[in-house]
Amino acid sequence: MPDKLMIVMVNTDPTNAAELGAPFFQATVAAAMEYEVEVILTGRAGQLAIKGVAEQIRVQEGSDKTVYDFIKDAHEAGVKFKVCTPTLDLWGNDLIPEIEETVGGAYVISEAMDEGTVTFTY
Repeated sequence: MPDKLMIVMVNTDPTNAAELGAPFFQATVAAAMEYEVEVILTGRAGQLAIKGVAEQIRVQEGSDKTVYDFIKDAHEAGVKFKVCTPTLDLWGNDLIPEIEETVGGAYVISEAMDEGTVTFTY
């Protein structure tokens, strides 16, 4: 049975706030269930790794909770956040402190192909 959940956020558009809650919430729940969990931010979603971006987005209109609050909650639950190298070329390298590592495509493929890992993509 797999013991790791890898969430790859590549197609999630930060300008569509309604798309952003579920991946972070599911990551937090999986970590609370004691699974190893990592979230890879890449493509458009890679913008969320840049300081100041997630702090400005609210998943639900009228809520005080920002996307960055969801990221912090997940990180506190044990979720590891990583950003893909090409993201830095697109959006810069002023990263939020929750980003633990920069990884490349080979890492993502290797982990996704591991039989101990379940991969969700958003």
